[in-house]
Amino acid sequence: MTAQSPRIGIIGTGAIGGFYGLMLARAGFEVHFLLRSEYAAVRDRGLHVNSSLHGALKLHPVQAYANPADMPPCDWLLVGTKSTGNVELAPTLAQVAAPGAKVVLLQNGLDVEDSLREHLPASLHLLGGLCYIGAYRSAPGVIEHQALGRVNLGYHSGTAANDEALQQVIVEEGAALFHQAGIESQAMASVHLARWHKLVWNVPFNGLSVLLGTGTTALMADESSRELIQALMVEVIRGAHACGHDIPASYAGQMFAMTETMDDYLPSMYHDHLHKRPLELAAIYARPLAAARAAGCELPRMQALYQALSFIDRHNR
Repeated sequence: MTAQSPRIGIIGTGAIGGFYGLMLARAGFEVHFLLRSEYAAVRDRGLHVNSSLHGALKLHPVQAYANPADMPPCDWLLVGTKSTGNVELAPTLAQVAAPGAKVVLLQNGLDVEDSLREHLPASLHLLGGLCYIGAYRSAPGVIEHQALGRVNLGYHSGTAANDEALQQVIVEEGAALFHQAGIESQAMASVHLARWHKLVWNVPFNGLSVLLGTGTTALMADESSRELIQALMVEVIRGAHACGHDIPASYAGQMFAMTETMDDYLPSMYHDHLHKRPLELAAIYARPLAAARAAGCELPRMQALYQALSFIDRHNR
């Protein structure tokens, strides 16, 4: 494939991978989708997105695969699987990657790239992709897109590690793919800083949705949960500062105000708990807590939430 027409592989065609893959395919890109349990449904009926922003969208036929050995080599690999399976995923990524491919982790949490990097071929570029989107699967091959969609990209590691100019070229190339699909995207100077930014929202809302069994509307409507959300946001920012990342105190207020304008939303961790899937506790809680503690900063509310979620996760599975 040429630089102007890259071949894109979607690794994990759930709500995130399915939405972005469909949007890229509709923009004219050659997109190949790797699936597991929903392969037959997507092969037979296609991918459907019911979007509050874009309307009812359908992609059929879909270039869908149940076996990575059947996929062609791809220049860009967008990873929409859960971070809990990154180490096991590495051989699949190596198998379907074209020489010098760019792997983008569209995942939540801190240092998810670090846990994968050592298991990937050195020739592959690894990028962080932070998705600001409200989306979930309502049926096999059917995705409900409630809000937003922006993807911010940052270079993590690979053969351009010592070449900042080349890193910028790669990140801007990735952002251009999303722009052509009608999706807002921008380059990030620091993946680690950007992931701390996203934790400001993910730490309170993912965890409390499981702990209290409800979505954003009810959490924002109750005085006690509102206070807890705000306190958790402040703690995350304090942890980021301890680790050398400058997030303005006002950012918590921005995230809080943004959530007040959203329709009711059940975060991804709520759906994982509902379907008895492992919760992404290491990436969203354990690693940030450990990083802050190593910098001499304790985050007691976040620690308590993590301990409660760990108990729930063990007994749920």
